[in-house]
Amino acid sequence: MRSVIRGRALLVNSALAVLLAGGVGFAYVSLGDDEATASATTRTTTVMRGDLTTSVAASGSVESATKRALTFAGSGTVTRIHVKVGATVKKGQKLAELDRTEAQEQLDAARAELAVAADGDTSTAQGYASYVQAKNAVSAAQRALDGTVLYAPFAGTVTAVNGDVGDAASGSSGASGSAGSSGSSASSGSSGSSGSSSSGFIELADPAKVQVTGSFTESDATKLKVGQAATVTFAALPGVTAQGKVAAIDSTPTTENNVVTFAVTIVLDAKPAQVRIGQTAAATVTVSKADDALYVPNAAVMSAGGQSTVTVLENGRPVVKSVTVGIVGSSGTEITSGLSEGEQVRITVATGTSGTGSGAQTQRGGFGGGGMVPGGGGRGTGGGR
Repeated sequence: MRSVIRGRALLVNSALAVLLAGGVGFAYVSLGDDEATASATTRTTTVMRGDLTTSVAASGSVESATKRALTFAGSGTVTRIHVKVGATVKKGQKLAELDRTEAQEQLDAARAELAVAADGDTSTAQGYASYVQAKNAVSAAQRALDGTVLYAPFAGTVTAVNGDVGDAASGSSGASGSAGSSGSSASSGSSGSSGSSSSGFIELADPAKVQVTGSFTESDATKLKVGQAATVTFAALPGVTAQGKVAAIDSTPTTENNVVTFAVTIVLDAKPAQVRIGQTAAATVTVSKADDALYVPNAAVMSAGGQSTVTVLENGRPVVKSVTVGIVGSSGTEITSGLSEGEQVRITVATGTSGTGSGAQTQRGGFGGGGMVPGGGGRGTGGGR
């Protein structure tokens, strides 16, 4: 009886061993098939001719291109403030005043001393020097009196009032005047009231002239130059765009989280009616352009060892050709030599991972189409013909 049971057990174990071996073999074959099929797909496109551009982009905010922090040229106690935040003012309009009593007294005294000096003997060197000194004192006192009134140097909107009636305001010795319509002067500086040491007593901006300051990466900033054309879009206003130019590039970078950026100011040619100061904007700057260029989609160009190649179909067979490339956009690469217009180019795109790939070659860009379309991320555009 035991021998019969042992025989049956041996038979069952043998059958299980065969099934297990078959399963392992099937799994091995299946895995092998996956390795073989997870390679790439190919398609063809035509070498075309058209205009090609390369651009860089950064985000920022809309701000006034004309803004001033205004301070009194004279000193005294604030007696009147004629405007509030948000007020629209005209050039030369009176904004605020100081107590003029002390400044007027100093002017009267200076004029009296000038009269005495003028009646004296100005034919001598000492007498003439006293006269000139008294005359200069009158001019200084007059400027101090004029400086007790703050005028708008240009038409704009009041963005801040950094003080109240009764505050003591001290003038900025380095402030420069800007004539208003009444003939008096308006000055600007970095301080002007006891309530604010880092801004003017009144801050004024022209909302009609706006700019966008964006932070460009150091690699992108090296491609920028003053005067380059830019296109600006606005996050809150889909479909609204504005044209502008690069006006300034900071020479000192900013480093945050180990990322180096440079601030670039772009002045808009005209402000769209819907745009407001403070809105988020994105600026795309055209850094290079090739007119009537020969180009292929980025994915058609392979790079290895400093050499660029393109696979061309000749008589239905793929032939690898060395090419010289020009500017590279997000969806197109200029070919300056090595190809002719109309040639059929093969594009190979990976469809999965393969354990046997060496990764020795890299493609430029992503899966390119036959024609040029606006590139995403503000990196480049092209138009085929």
